[in-house]
Amino acid sequence: MSDPKGNDGDGITALSYILSGVLLYGGLGWLADRWLGTGFLLPAGLILGLALGVYLIIRRFGARP
Repeated sequence: MSDPKGNDGDGITALSYILSGVLLYGGLGWLADRWLGTGFLLPAGLILGLALGVYLIIRRFGARP
């Protein structure tokens, strides 16, 4: 059954924001760790990507008139 408001893909959109943020910034953190020889940038990138994904979800779906 279709939602009359047109919100069929909101869950998939929210999940894609989370996954893409974690994968992108986690990957950048992993690359930076390999290049610099450190061990803290991967977890920092994962946390940053998760936080930015949540921010995008709140920004897009949070305030509706």
